[in-house]
Amino acid sequence: MRIKETIEKVPGGMMVVPLLLGATLNTIDQLHIPIVMKVLKSLGTAPTADGFYEFLRIGGFSQQLFKDGALVLIALFLFCVGSQMNLKVGGRALKKGVILTSTKYFTGLAVGVAFGFFFDPWTGVLGLSTLAIIAGMTNSNSGMYAALTGQYGNRSDVGGLSILAINDGPFLTLVSLGLLGTTLPMIAFIAVLLPIGIGMILGNLDPKIRELLKPGETLTIPFFAFALGAGMNLANFLNPSVLAGGLAIAILTFVLTGGMAIIAFKLAGEKSFIAPIAEASTAGNAAATPAAVLAAASVALGSGAMSMADFEMIQSIVPIATAQISISTIATSLLCPLGVILIDRYQKKRGIYGTEEYPGIKKEKKSKKSKEALSN
Repeated sequence: MRIKETIEKVPGGMMVVPLLLGATLNTIDQLHIPIVMKVLKSLGTAPTADGFYEFLRIGGFSQQLFKDGALVLIALFLFCVGSQMNLKVGGRALKKGVILTSTKYFTGLAVGVAFGFFFDPWTGVLGLSTLAIIAGMTNSNSGMYAALTGQYGNRSDVGGLSILAINDGPFLTLVSLGLLGTTLPMIAFIAVLLPIGIGMILGNLDPKIRELLKPGETLTIPFFAFALGAGMNLANFLNPSVLAGGLAIAILTFVLTGGMAIIAFKLAGEKSFIAPIAEASTAGNAAATPAAVLAAASVALGSGAMSMADFEMIQSIVPIATAQISISTIATSLLCPLGVILIDRYQKKRGIYGTEEYPGIKKEKKSKKSKEALSN
């Protein structure tokens, strides 16, 4: 059977398909179908606190992996992501990585701030929240970026991925929420970001550790995606308002983060805009950010830095934000490849080949020499 290949045909499939599968099973589980509960009871399953029998709560390794393991698996994912943040990158790749990361972050932050100014920052229009907007817009799909720049871009475009890795995970979203006034004590940042930091240190100290942990960037995704889905109701995805909110995040991400990155590239003297379009996406793993933010909020609640009302508000929007980000992941996974193909054709018609390290430079020099010859 070609299960993996089939799943990967769905945009962001390794994140989205397990997430939807988990949500579907959890929705069925929450129906408390009598015959299912009778079978579970006959097998000796312990009842929940409410007296029901649920197949996602049978205890043991199964419950820990498929129902309760999301945060542990996300922490492992972040550890592996940190190990791939290479601090030794070339100057040109560094420049592009910084431009792409900063424009994507500040554009997402600006949209989040504007949304919070005009609407309710937690339950605004289309069920959108500042959390969903910033998490969705500031976190790009690194795998798709690598694939697109590897085929249509040049080496420094691909090298910029080392800097772009900073926007993987909840770091920038937590920083943004802190800047916007959400009360998160320093220990909440440390508790959530420590796995990334340790992974980054180990990965840069020993290339073999980086190589060892590299599969963890993709291996953990379907597992924590399923566990996240197992805490959601399928109705979250079928709600027209949530669907519209997810598509809104996708359009804002593709148009605004891609557009601002193109402007920044142009100001920096770059001729090819393959990389800005390739990074104008929402990462599948961004769907884990709301859960990570909730984990930070629980630390803040425990330390007394956050009120119960604020914690419950964040807790209530996590399923909706997760669903909206997942929808944005699917939509931008379709938009970005199409955008890259179109910009590549447009550039080639003007003699700019994105696979060259300095595209368009030879043509400019040739044109300059011709003008000098004519003037002489």
